[in-house]
Amino acid sequence: QVQPVESGGGQVQAGGSLRLSCAASGRTFSRYGMGWFRQAPGKEREFVAGISWSVGTTYYADTVKGRFTISRDNAKNTVYPQMNSLKPADTAVYYCAARFEFPRTVTSQAEEGFRYWGQGTQVTVSS
Repeated sequence: QVQPVESGGGQVQAGGSLRLSCAASGRTFSRYGMGWFRQAPGKEREFVAGISWSVGTTYYADTVKGRFTISRDNAKNTVYPQMNSLKPADTAVYYCAARFEFPRTVTSQAEEGFRYWGQGTQVTVSS
């Protein structure tokens, strides 16, 4: 199993950029697909971006496509969502989650498939 821990949240002005990190413990990190979700005040948690265990497949919610890029470094057991052109609507608590996928490539955005979750990190975008 893996245990994700998020970092890198903070406050940024609209149009700015922020890079989050998710470090996950566990010797089999490279076999897990990783996803990022977010929850804004008063709203349900929603999918943001994901990357497969095989690194070659990334997928995004329509609301962030073209602005966010997700990558991973399996040697460091870490996933990085790079968030550019941030908007006030991106303000939320961001969560990292892990899903065992090997040897399949899974691109489902459903929360239910992700078994391991971090505690979240706050991102605030001011106008």
